[in-house]
Amino acid sequence: MKSNIASMTGFARSEGAQDGWRFVWELRSVNGRGLEWRCRLPQGFESLEPELRKATKKRLARGSVNGTVNLSADSASAAYRVNQEMLIEAVKMVEKLRLQTECAPPQPEGILGLRGVIETIDGDMDEDARARLSEALAKSYEDALDGLMAARLKEGEAMALVLKNQFDEIEKLTADAAAHAAVTPHAIRQRIEAQLQELLGDSGIAEERLAQEAALLAIKADVREELDRLHAHVKTGRALLAKAGPVGRDLDFLIQECNREANTLCSKAADMDLKRIGLDLKRVIDQLREQVQNIE
Repeated sequence: MKSNIASMTGFARSEGAQDGWRFVWELRSVNGRGLEWRCRLPQGFESLEPELRKATKKRLARGSVNGTVNLSADSASAAYRVNQEMLIEAVKMVEKLRLQTECAPPQPEGILGLRGVIETIDGDMDEDARARLSEALAKSYEDALDGLMAARLKEGEAMALVLKNQFDEIEKLTADAAAHAAVTPHAIRQRIEAQLQELLGDSGIAEERLAQEAALLAIKADVREELDRLHAHVKTGRALLAKAGPVGRDLDFLIQECNREANTLCSKAADMDLKRIGLDLKRVIDQLREQVQNIE
């Protein structure tokens, strides 16, 4: 089944090079109530954040997105230096930690490996080179973002097939419930007559009174409205699966409505067979809800 829905889970990677620098972007996304974006940028390129955030919001509506970029200089042009201020702060933190807990003395390579202590980007990089590298990083991020969207759509297509099958099962169970003899007023009347006969024996009950009692109980046990609404919800769900754009919130609300109808069906069920159908409906609806939580 062809669908336009997207999952909120995905991964993508892109890489490139510019003026002796190599970089690799990795983007990951998982479920989220709204759109949450976090990105770790190399020192000196923090000004890219607004542009990257805007590009992400333009393409994605929901999900928790994390971006990281690994930037490294080619060996022939690599230039490294120790950030003395960061080194001093790192040593102070290590010494403070050693006073609070017993631990082995830190190794030099461990301290030098802390973020910011070793600078891999030459602070004296000229503005033109920095601008070219910034542009290349932004373009590569867009490529990774396109890949993330494609991954989410691919997973969404697989999920759509599962959702379609679950809506089909809800429709079948709803039809089974509608066809059940226990939902008819005649069946309810016969059941009441049998129960009263067992209780009253030969004394009997007036036909008019029996009709009144049967009518009241039939109204309470009538589930046809719930079944009609379930049929309508299935139709709406299928339309949402074929709709372009984010539909996760709409589907989530629809599943809540389906669950409400299934609960009412179970509470009104006149016999165990009908109640079992209602319980099967609740089971499928719960499975549907689990899937919908991952849809954008």
